[in-house]
Amino acid sequence: MGIAADIIVLIVTAFFCGLLMQRFRQPLILGYLLTGVILGPYTGGLTVTEIHDIELLAEIGVALLLFALGLEFSLKDLQPVKHIALIGTPIQILLTIGLGLAIGRLSGWDWRISIWFGALISLSSTMVILKTLMNQGWLGTLSSKVMIGMLIVQDLAVVPMMIILPQLNDPAAGLGTLGLAAGKAALFLVTMLLFGNKLLPILLRSIARLGSRELFLLAVTAIALGVGYATYLAGLSFAFGAFIAGMVLNESDYGHQALSDIIPLRDLFGLLFFASVGMLLDPRFLLNNLGQVLLLVLLVSVGKGVIFAGLAKIFRYGNVVPLAVGLGLFQIGEFSFVLARIGVGSESISKEFYNLILTAAVLSMVLTPIFSAQTGRLYALKKRWFRHEPLESINLPQEALRNHVIIAGGGRVGFLVAMVLNRLDTSFVIVELDQNRVEEAREAGYPVVYGDGSHELVQEALAMDKASLLVVTTPGIVVAQAIIRNALKVNSRVRVVARLADPAFLDVFKELGVRDLVYPEFEAGLEITRQALLHLHIPAPEIDRQTEAMRQQLLTPGLAESGEYRTLGQMRAAEQYFDLQWFHVGAGTSLVDKSIGEAEIRKTTGASVVGIIRAEKLIPNPDAGFRFHDGDLVAIIGSVEAREGFHRFVERREQDGAEVAVSA
Repeated sequence: MGIAADIIVLIVTAFFCGLLMQRFRQPLILGYLLTGVILGPYTGGLTVTEIHDIELLAEIGVALLLFALGLEFSLKDLQPVKHIALIGTPIQILLTIGLGLAIGRLSGWDWRISIWFGALISLSSTMVILKTLMNQGWLGTLSSKVMIGMLIVQDLAVVPMMIILPQLNDPAAGLGTLGLAAGKAALFLVTMLLFGNKLLPILLRSIARLGSRELFLLAVTAIALGVGYATYLAGLSFAFGAFIAGMVLNESDYGHQALSDIIPLRDLFGLLFFASVGMLLDPRFLLNNLGQVLLLVLLVSVGKGVIFAGLAKIFRYGNVVPLAVGLGLFQIGEFSFVLARIGVGSESISKEFYNLILTAAVLSMVLTPIFSAQTGRLYALKKRWFRHEPLESINLPQEALRNHVIIAGGGRVGFLVAMVLNRLDTSFVIVELDQNRVEEAREAGYPVVYGDGSHELVQEALAMDKASLLVVTTPGIVVAQAIIRNALKVNSRVRVVARLADPAFLDVFKELGVRDLVYPEFEAGLEITRQALLHLHIPAPEIDRQTEAMRQQLLTPGLAESGEYRTLGQMRAAEQYFDLQWFHVGAGTSLVDKSIGEAEIRKTTGASVVGIIRAEKLIPNPDAGFRFHDGDLVAIIGSVEAREGFHRFVERREQDGAEVAVSA
């Protein structure tokens, strides 16, 4: 079967290698690289016969990778971290190229090889970092945003590198060639922006109107590969054209649909690319050059880590961010494979040098999750040595905070909590590490502290030892765990309500003694179920029975199962079925120990009492002889005037009771 048999063997082997990597919580691309090693010519056994054909198909994978990158690229993604991403990343690339030059000269390499080496190690792995951040629960933190912003700019830098680096073979002639290539690239960019920006969206719009999903996918693929091939015929990079096509389509109304359709195709051809890279990895080369490879990985990892951490510090990111960035971005990335393949094709670098880079890159990728996981431990150690970090607080009250609520995380959820607490005139303070969210809190007039909520100095500013409640809204388990653990050390009496991003993290919260957890997806599912059943005209009691059965079945016993929480759930369910309001019967209310009939509520106000919640139990339709107790929650229905009348009735009874108490 030739190439068809090779592809079948590749995909089946990649599937099992991918399962293995998933089992060990490693990025799937390492499984694809392992597939290439297993089926490559250096390991014996089952071997792919048409390696050159696989490499040709892998070029499509590179083009689709860059096309998808163009579709995903948006300046909005860089907005929160624009300074370090747009200014810091080019500085990092230049510094890393300088590091590569230094290592190359010490190793006795030619200056051209040294520059190639510096360029190759200057890129970090977007795929490995994203997978690592997801597994560790760091996505959404300021550290992750800094890393992703820098990675986006690094990925964009691949395009000019693909044009510039091959010209180093003949610098004298290369200047003219480079100028010609730059002119062609500029002409192509202008053409795409002027014509492609108008024609390609019109083409996709016309295809979309036909209503064929398959034809739309074919059109997207044709645009990606067709534009890439046109740039190749013009003497530019095939992948460069695909990237520009993706950027143009990103601005159209069909960019998101094009990206969602192309991703499976990109991943499939990406598999072929990484497998073809793995086929060039020689295990015997690794064993024979183990010392050199390990030394290279050590120098590159330490050098890049210091560069990234230093830049984060220079751009005024404090607390855990420099450490997290340094331990996250030290590896050599997947686009380095793309550059290295171009280097081999243009005879700029040798196969032996390619093997050296490839082996070091794979080893650095494997080490990334291990080193990145040490961020929390190393940061805790750093805090013991250095206790003086800048702290910014905004709108904090003049009087000392006491019995207040601390909201860890000023995102959408935290901001909503703050809004309600502000309306209730309840003392609170937000702690946030994202400067944009800090500015939003400042504009809203909310008290906020800029910093890491787990830091000792930050917790002192929050008056954690005097707080009555800690609300943790951040979804990142690592961040939430650190905040809660350190808060309980300072104040063991503080109550904690936390957001559960994934039920897999439930054991972590249990170990901390936190039982008041809210799983947003589950609560949304229950509410959607209630609404759907109401539209199907299912009786209200049956809806309540079914949703409560779901809660008992699916909700782990330790998850927000306090009596107060169940009471709120019952009240919320009842409000779905009736136009009612709830009132609390306090100790000073004259309704206490009076029956519904004696209070003459309906006669006086026009409202009807339809339910009472007492001792965490709902009592529906109480009769006229039912007596109110202190602490009852009373549900009434009626017109707006009737409900307002009941409210005035209760207030009047409270005032009458207070006057009697004063006169006595």
